[in-house]
Amino acid sequence: MHRIHLVQFLSVIAVVLILWLGTRRMKVVPGRFQSLVEMGLGLVRGNIAHDLLGRKDGDRFLPILTTIFFMVLFMNITGIIPFLNIAGTSIIAVPLVLALVSYVTFIYAGIKKSPKNFFKNALFPAGVPWPVYIIVTPIELLSTFIIRPVTLTLRLLMNMVVGHMILVLCFAATQFFFFTVGGGWAALGVGTLAFGGAFTIFEILVAVLQAYVFTVLTAVYIQLAVAEEH
Repeated sequence: MHRIHLVQFLSVIAVVLILWLGTRRMKVVPGRFQSLVEMGLGLVRGNIAHDLLGRKDGDRFLPILTTIFFMVLFMNITGIIPFLNIAGTSIIAVPLVLALVSYVTFIYAGIKKSPKNFFKNALFPAGVPWPVYIIVTPIELLSTFIIRPVTLTLRLLMNMVVGHMILVLCFAATQFFFFTVGGGWAALGVGTLAFGGAFTIFEILVAVLQAYVFTVLTAVYIQLAVAEEH
């Protein structure tokens, strides 16, 4: 088993344990741990699911949105945890699987809403003159059914890979200046160490933001699929 597979495995265990422990014995006056879990669940439910999909559809797709948010978050955050030091989303398999889950949910929502007209309305928007469909339909096919899962995958993957590489460069340079070169070069090591520390904090924000953005985009795609015109 490669280290990144171990990281992914540990992330899944952590998500399951935290959500289970945080919700199994919920109290009217929550403790700190329950409050933290409720904050995360409330963010997905209130700020994403209900705001974008409404209460009915929001509750219907809440389980998948919650799963996506916490899986992306925990897979991302491992990149700054000591001794793990690599994001579970920094190889293409995980972002691709999550993007496919989002994509399949989008297709399912559209077909469930309008079994006969979903693909027709998506590829042949109403109000467009027939000759223009020669241009519009290929563009809609490309943007709606091909580019969306690709951009979801690459956005998450590239953000986490780039962040990981910057941290590696910072701390590798610190080790080089401190222990290999030494002398006056140690001053540069202090600088790279400080920059690495600052970027670690930034990576935490990126990890949360990417989880939020991925979940929001999934909700937006579902919202487009269940819109009345479909």
